[in-house]
Amino acid sequence: MKAIRNLRLIGAALLLLLVVGMAGFHFLEGWPWFDGLYMVVTTITTIGYKEVHPLSRGGQVFNLFVILAGVSLLLVGIGTLNQALLEFELRNFFGRRKMEREIGRLSDHYIICGAGRVGRSAARELARKPSPFVIIEQNEAKAGRYSGDWLMLIGDATQEQTLHDAHIERARGLVAATTTDATNLYIVLTARGLNPKLKIIARASEEDAEKHLLTAGADSVVSPYHFAGQRIAQSFLRPHVVSFLDTATTHLGMDLEIGQISVGPGSAFAGKTIEASRIRQERGVIILAIKREQGMRFNPAPEDRIEPGDFLIAMGEPAQLRQLELTAS
Repeated sequence: MKAIRNLRLIGAALLLLLVVGMAGFHFLEGWPWFDGLYMVVTTITTIGYKEVHPLSRGGQVFNLFVILAGVSLLLVGIGTLNQALLEFELRNFFGRRKMEREIGRLSDHYIICGAGRVGRSAARELARKPSPFVIIEQNEAKAGRYSGDWLMLIGDATQEQTLHDAHIERARGLVAATTTDATNLYIVLTARGLNPKLKIIARASEEDAEKHLLTAGADSVVSPYHFAGQRIAQSFLRPHVVSFLDTATTHLGMDLEIGQISVGPGSAFAGKTIEASRIRQERGVIILAIKREQGMRFNPAPEDRIEPGDFLIAMGEPAQLRQLELTAS
């Protein structure tokens, strides 16, 4: 911000004036350094104490310079400080208004309740896609740290009005990721009542909380501690499998990604077999499974047919998957 830069320059100029004034009174009048410092401070702050020692003609002329320069810098500094505060308030005001407008335009988006470690991880993945989302966080300080990067709504996610402000009626999914199971349970109950078709994923800290969250209306429950324990054990028992999953899901090493491809009624692949679609040969994408209403077909055979409404679980480079999504829709 320009006003902050100007304040730094004015501060540096005042410090320089302080040093020059001390040196001037020391060499012109022969005063001790502290007396020169005291004289400069009382002069530029217009306190009006009497002179520390009588001044010669040259000292009086030099003091006039200190008075004019010091008072001018102080006045300019006060004006610049007011400008900086005004710019800060205006930027906050218009920033909030802009964010409110962007939240108001959201549709088919995701709502993340809680900006903790789990909520932030979910936000990073959605932003990488990218997919539209808004984070609801009750702690203003925490929300302020991420408001420049993501859409943030300060409020209590257990309250219906807060969820309405996040346009839950138009949302695709909701993540209840606060740090307490009781709060997540109440969020799930409230969200399910406001939007019965919403896909809800909840975080659970305690094992007993999972069944309560599912009963309340969550579609699935994730326990970070349970997952972490499984991950640690698998890292010992099947380290190469874990390394492969890291590569495919978190972009470590090779640039690979596992995604789901929706096959639309007018898709070029609809009605074709895996072999006839030539997805692997021409697009470099591996079909790992086909998800249908009847269930999941893992490692589909070349003669398996792709039908409209199927979801292809595929692995490949991100650009290849994006291109396949466009063709399959």
